[in-house]
Amino acid sequence: MGAAGPDAIPLAFEGLTVDYGERRAVNGLTLTVRPGEIYGLLGSNGAGKSSALKSTVGLVRPSAGAVRVFGIDAVGDGLGAREAIGYVPESSILYEALTPREFLEFVAGVRRLDPSVASARMRAYADAFQLAEELEEPIATLSNGTRQKVLLTAAFLHLPRLLVLDEPLNSLDPRSVRIVKELLVRYVARDGRGVLFSTHTVEVAAAICHRIGILDEGVLRGEGTLGELRTRVARGDASLEEIFLKLTRGDEGLSDALAQLDGGPDGLA
Repeated sequence: MGAAGPDAIPLAFEGLTVDYGERRAVNGLTLTVRPGEIYGLLGSNGAGKSSALKSTVGLVRPSAGAVRVFGIDAVGDGLGAREAIGYVPESSILYEALTPREFLEFVAGVRRLDPSVASARMRAYADAFQLAEELEEPIATLSNGTRQKVLLTAAFLHLPRLLVLDEPLNSLDPRSVRIVKELLVRYVARDGRGVLFSTHTVEVAAAICHRIGILDEGVLRGEGTLGELRTRVARGDASLEEIFLKLTRGDEGLSDALAQLDGGPDGLA
């Protein structure tokens, strides 16, 4: 069993590699989520973010390397590791025939929560996310935004020491986005907790993450605070968007592409 003290490392990838047949989705990824930290994994669609996160919760088996959750080998002791984790997947995974209340009660049972404690927490999150009216409706009838609120509530319900969140703000309204941001800041402020937060939106990463890792084609191109990343591109005033495009070579040919649009037959831009 891994360390459980306040200084224990919530999550460490050590040379993590994930292959799907001939395709390599994650290539030797090494990073650490520190106690009290929101770590943002920033990358374009297909960069390997979801594969890395899925390896943490046992949905993908690494081809090489290691994943450690508070020192626990997430492959060798998957159950022990998952006890410490709250997870929000990129795509909604819910039992559509259930209501949100039934689904959350099921999650509480799996997590072995006291029913009265689970009920009180459920009510608090439902009030915060304005979910009360939808708690008794079949999940199949709910909007994508409402489903996302249910998934977030399920992830927080047992107060895990590590949150693994894959594009958690998808489909949320601005009020709910603000609530999630505030929740995360408060969440990591105690008990040595950590958050791994994947996103392809640079504004989100810049706003809430203590450190940012830029993933491209399964490779970590750079990581650090915004200030440290600016040092990498030798620009003290560079925005995270500029840093991201520079490190992932996304700025190559950008001016030519925009000029081509501007000079199109009908003035496309």
